[in-house]
Amino acid sequence: MGDAVSTESYTPRQRTRYRQRLMEDLEVFDRYLQEAKFVDHGTIGLELELNLVDEHMQPKLCNEDVLAELTDDYQSEIGAYNVELNHPPLSIAGSGLTELQEGLRERLDRVRTAAAKVGAQVAMIGTLPSVTTDLLHDPSWMTPENRYKALSNSILESRGELVRIDLEREEHYHEDFEDIAPESTCTSIQLHLQAAPDRFAAAWNASQAIAGIQAALSANSPLFCGHKLWHESRIPVFEQAIDTRTPELIVQGVRPRVWFGDRWITSAFDLFEENVRYFSALLPEDRVEAGTPIVTDGKPGLHYLNLQNGTIWRWNRPVYDPNTELAHIRVENRLLPAGPSVADIVADAAFYYGMVKFLGEQTRPVWSRLTIGDAKSNFLAGARDGLHASMTWPTLGHIPVDQLITEHLLEQAEEGLRRLEVDPELIESNLAIIEGRARSRQNGATWQLAALKNASGPGAEEPDSAQRREAIATMLRAYLANQSTGAPVHTWPTTIDR
Repeated sequence: MGDAVSTESYTPRQRTRYRQRLMEDLEVFDRYLQEAKFVDHGTIGLELELNLVDEHMQPKLCNEDVLAELTDDYQSEIGAYNVELNHPPLSIAGSGLTELQEGLRERLDRVRTAAAKVGAQVAMIGTLPSVTTDLLHDPSWMTPENRYKALSNSILESRGELVRIDLEREEHYHEDFEDIAPESTCTSIQLHLQAAPDRFAAAWNASQAIAGIQAALSANSPLFCGHKLWHESRIPVFEQAIDTRTPELIVQGVRPRVWFGDRWITSAFDLFEENVRYFSALLPEDRVEAGTPIVTDGKPGLHYLNLQNGTIWRWNRPVYDPNTELAHIRVENRLLPAGPSVADIVADAAFYYGMVKFLGEQTRPVWSRLTIGDAKSNFLAGARDGLHASMTWPTLGHIPVDQLITEHLLEQAEEGLRRLEVDPELIESNLAIIEGRARSRQNGATWQLAALKNASGPGAEEPDSAQRREAIATMLRAYLANQSTGAPVHTWPTTIDR
């Protein structure tokens, strides 16, 4: 999806040619995976998606102006009120987490400076709560680039019906859209973990096993278009916004484009093969038109395979990248929401990398005792109920997620970080944030809901009321003030000055 896209629609001839070349790329990848040398030492990195708001805390459609003030390390996103920053790969050993935190702060400060020049502020949050249904129906929501228009057109053509968002928890939201506008509300952190080919399956399986715990621990999207919904509403909103299936195809068991997965794997090839076998092309862009080389320093570019992979949104996505001295493959952990603070993001990263290291080296791995169905159920429970969810876990049965974290997983994450040779003080300080969040049951989602309640006056009970919108703006202003302090979210006060 990062490549240039030359058109907003494609012909049957283009689609047929793309399918043929996609199959050829899969065969090349299979041979290359078995014979070539890959990066065999793990590194970490991340991408962070951000929202832009005006002085009234409303979305500000100015990402092109902001990006004009920045370098190529910053990119557009599908929403005109979104930008993305990237942190380069680094080693987690020693002081790596400090380098990640400092690098993230520096890059975030640059975006804030650029935004201020055009009268905007930066909100690092899973779903911007001040987005309205009216904005999402206005065509100006989208960044004017071919790749985004082409993606939206292809999804609507494949679906053949309007995009429906239907979600309920404390309140109920239901609306049909003529494009994929709701997807723009889903801003995330994407953690990268390079893995040698023979270790990739263990890293991916471990990532899948802990997805529910991550979703519960870090939920930060309880409000969508003014409605109180799942603690991490971004998960189901994204799934519904990008769904190419009609209700009949869902009943038939056709796989969704936003996919958790339905099995544990034995090789990275398993996932790329599924991409080709189960999913039609959304963006059948020719390699020449995209400007992608056939070979990069002796490594196959695999344009078609990578473009196909970029239009299947697994919550843990495999990535093949030829643009390093040796090609590498990595897990892209995509399920975490942006924010609330830089300290929270780095703590989430520490917990994830520590857990994957520990679980991936168990003699009897957790995925041999946890069904993929239970892992998916854990994921949905974590997204729905956050730190109030319960999980199924081997030898423990059904257990509250906060108890699972504090009494069992923190110790495992600590051991994993030790094996990664992380500075002991950094292990302690980052996992203390995770423990504090779990014990207090205050993550971004519960803070937003409590702060909104405290900011609400008469009339704010109705999701679509002016009073609710005013309370959301008041809450978001307090959120940004707390975010600017750098303090982790479990320490934020929920009292609001109205």
